[in-house]
Amino acid sequence: MNNWQDLVTPKAPLRPAFPACAITDLTHFGLIRASGADLRSFLQGQLTGDINQVSPETAQLSSYCSPKGRMLGSFWIFQRGDDLYLQLPADRLDAILRRLRMFVLRAQVTLQDASAELARFGIAGDCAAAMLPFVPDVDKGCITRDALTVIRLPGDRPRFELIAPPARLTDLWSQMAATAEQTGPDFWSLMDIRAGIPNVFEDTVEAFVPQMANLQLIGGVSFTKGCYTGQEVVARMQYLGKLKRRMYRARIADGERPAPGTEVFSASSDSGQGAGRIVESAPSPDGGFEALAVLQISSAEAQDMRLRDADGAALELLELPYAFAPAED
Repeated sequence: MNNWQDLVTPKAPLRPAFPACAITDLTHFGLIRASGADLRSFLQGQLTGDINQVSPETAQLSSYCSPKGRMLGSFWIFQRGDDLYLQLPADRLDAILRRLRMFVLRAQVTLQDASAELARFGIAGDCAAAMLPFVPDVDKGCITRDALTVIRLPGDRPRFELIAPPARLTDLWSQMAATAEQTGPDFWSLMDIRAGIPNVFEDTVEAFVPQMANLQLIGGVSFTKGCYTGQEVVARMQYLGKLKRRMYRARIADGERPAPGTEVFSASSDSGQGAGRIVESAPSPDGGFEALAVLQISSAEAQDMRLRDADGAALELLELPYAFAPAED
């Protein structure tokens, strides 16, 4: 089959139950390819992560900020050949690509939408490693062979992303889909939520500085690499300020699924900005929804948070897979 999207599109509704072995098309994420002699120096001056740490063997989480230090986008960054690729939610690709191109000026770097150039899918569960032709052995580890890139992603179970030209992935998808259950974007969102990995969507643009979304805890911010857009604000928050909001994982037992950007109410909050906002949510196999939410720390400690207003669904805090830094406790 020549059309990748026809191959991976489910022909029947996906089960809401949690599969032990899952395969997920990832075309709800977009892909930006950066190429050229100056690509690293250019991206180093734009993104929060240390681009020089990205290699053929290591992927990276990163973000792109406004001059005020507010996140415009969030990425997985990986290398194939001499090029770097930025993977981000598809609804942010056009805006991020336009903005990055504004600052290229005389730099020898080309930025292109590569979403159709490389197909991508994920495989998750104890079954995953045995299905792969090769397996990175650490989180964020990458291996590229025969035009196929495999990235090991953090999570509460083995999880990998496969990236290659569509023709290269077609047979692999067919082989794995014969055993693994095909899932949709909601499943992958749940995997990101359980891994504590934030995504920036259209409705949360400029809602958070990186530390509010825990990016400094998961390798998405470098405080030693030098200047980048928004760096002064991000560094001031780290060294001179006191973090009043951070990202938590929560369960919402009832009500409608909260969209990214949904406000969180807390009777104990005295902030004019509200108690917090939803980063992302997904249906839970246990019923209701699981979510990441940036919350006022005092409201989280009071445990009186509800969606939107005092009558909204309650948020029950769950553990994240990583600890907050001692200075933030």
